[in-house]
Amino acid sequence: MLDDLDRRILRFLQSDPTAPLSELAERCQSQPATVARRLDRLKGDGVLRGLHAVIDWAVLGYGVEVSLRFTLDKTNSKAFDEFLAAARRIKQVIAIQTFSGRVDVRLSVIAKDMPDYQKLYRSEILNLPHIAELEALMHVATLKTAEALPL
Repeated sequence: MLDDLDRRILRFLQSDPTAPLSELAERCQSQPATVARRLDRLKGDGVLRGLHAVIDWAVLGYGVEVSLRFTLDKTNSKAFDEFLAAARRIKQVIAIQTFSGRVDVRLSVIAKDMPDYQKLYRSEILNLPHIAELEALMHVATLKTAEALPL
């Protein structure tokens, strides 16, 4: 599906998504018009879904990150839908993942500090519907974060 030029474009785009088209084309040893057409095709094919800002939450004052793992009460056929709809409404939820296995859903939440987290936990998290089990894992350190693919 991807040829060598596509891989070079994506590799360089991952390393510097703000690079102008002319610089990207130069780094890929291609013409700007060719790179522009390839980018359009990669976007059209869904390979390149977009570019986004990566925000450092800690710099903005969010010093606490918690991973919450939920097992839901699956006796209710609407448990997943209702739980996910309610979780999406919580502003401090920065990621939602679903799983197959003992754990059904994982939420990543951020808070300014522990009192802020406790308030969030008591007023929002514990009121989510259909919780059978809940485990909270306090984030200690991020050792590796990589969204870039080895192209």
